[in-house]
Amino acid sequence: MKAREVNFDGLVGLTHHYAGLSFGNEASTKHRFQISNPRLAAKQGLLKMKALADAGFPQGVIPPHERPNVAVLRQLGFSGTDEQVVEKAGTLYPDLLSAASSASAMWVANAATVAPSADTLDGKVHLTVANLNNKFHRATEARTTEQLLRSIFRDRTHFSVHDALPQVAMFGDEGAANHNRLGGEYGEPGIQLFVYGRDESGHATPSRYPARQTLAASQAVARLNQVNPGQLIFAQQNPEVIDHGVFHNDVIAVSNRQVLFCHEQAFMDQQALFGILRSRVPGFTPLEVPTKAVSVADAVATYLFNSQLLSKDDGSMMLVLPQESQLHAGVWHYLNTLLEGDNPISELRVFDLRESMANGGGPACLRLRVVLTPEQQQAVNPAVMMNETLFNTLNDWVDRYYRDRLTQADLVDPQLLREGREALDALTRILQLGSVYPFQQ
Repeated sequence: MKAREVNFDGLVGLTHHYAGLSFGNEASTKHRFQISNPRLAAKQGLLKMKALADAGFPQGVIPPHERPNVAVLRQLGFSGTDEQVVEKAGTLYPDLLSAASSASAMWVANAATVAPSADTLDGKVHLTVANLNNKFHRATEARTTEQLLRSIFRDRTHFSVHDALPQVAMFGDEGAANHNRLGGEYGEPGIQLFVYGRDESGHATPSRYPARQTLAASQAVARLNQVNPGQLIFAQQNPEVIDHGVFHNDVIAVSNRQVLFCHEQAFMDQQALFGILRSRVPGFTPLEVPTKAVSVADAVATYLFNSQLLSKDDGSMMLVLPQESQLHAGVWHYLNTLLEGDNPISELRVFDLRESMANGGGPACLRLRVVLTPEQQQAVNPAVMMNETLFNTLNDWVDRYYRDRLTQADLVDPQLLREGREALDALTRILQLGSVYPFQQ
């Protein structure tokens, strides 16, 4: 058996709500204060995981974080019992409670950057946790993410999980959302393409929205992951598209093996980058979407590029898309034209992920890609791997604990805190994770 790509999807948390916390993410800010349905959000994500697992694509689950984050509220000066801390924050500073209750950890494309063993100097799979320091509500995730990843990739003979980079602007790191891997077979050495939004020189930066990923961070992650220096490329994201809401590279580009599917405005000096990739990736196949076919604004609105590009057994590829891409006449026309062209994409698979899309993330945001050999896959915590039994168990768990309606005002309810802890306590037993959450320690 050969090495395969395994997708680990984030399970949407119990406090999934629309607070518009992510400046630069237009879907997030557009839906601020609308009513969310956490139960539906979790079930939509589970349906995608199960459908892909049934189609033969190995699929794992990464659980949500404990929310509200009482520890960070205490760090900000709120005191009393945990329930009193939540009540004080929600009454006096509801936006702070909203940030401390964010379910954004479901975007596990931002959890870490992964280097498979074929690319590393020590022959292990490396995962470096992202610090996500551009946004307060996300910068608090790193410690729990590290605990979860260590519980899933627990065999140290095969896996190395690294702490997040220092929490300073110079090392702003958003994880795999700004990282692509290109090459031939998954088990063969590939080229790791790190995409950054700004470097220390300060030239060519966006003017409207922040560039979250730095070159210094990408270089540090590559060192921590022990990526062979001969397999590295660093490229800058086009600052103009960041100002149009392309807050991560995975909103404007997605790769799989020899294919890079991207917008024609995705990168700085794009044709020069393609030239480098042609010289280093055998059979490099760029699928460059012209602006006249799909504008950057339409790409952002539909999350066309925040898709999953998956290799099928016959060598062709399937593009996994959010329903918004199908509902946009121009984007859907382009995609069907793409199917008729001379390229590896042979199938489009559409999922309804409306609840997560309204909070600013699509199919690719919800998953962390990890290339594993058969032996490494056997070393992964088996309880997190999707199958019929786990799917049914998690759906029952969601039905028991999740609310079907949530607003910012509901976050102050102390019962929500208790519900969340009871749910996560049960989940750690289902997924055999051990005591990974602060309230369990």
